[in-house]
Amino acid sequence: MKRYDLRHLKGAFENRMVEILKEEKEPKEVLIFLFEIGDFSPIQRSADVVKENGFELVNSLKFNEVDWTIVVKLKD
Repeated sequence: MKRYDLRHLKGAFENRMVEILKEEKEPKEVLIFLFEIGDFSPIQRSADVVKENGFELVNSLKFNEVDWTIVVKLKD
């Protein structure tokens, strides 16, 4: 299980998330992403990135007032 903090990227986290999903994963590894939600549109965008790259969204939750956490794994 690896955790990636993308909060510093604000709303421009998609490219880094795709890079991580494609290059930094191990088979059957669970990845945790933390990002800033702002106007809540990043939540849907993150789910779309996960699906488009062949991963499954396992969990999605509000971490605090401004941060969101998602947990993903490669589809079996």
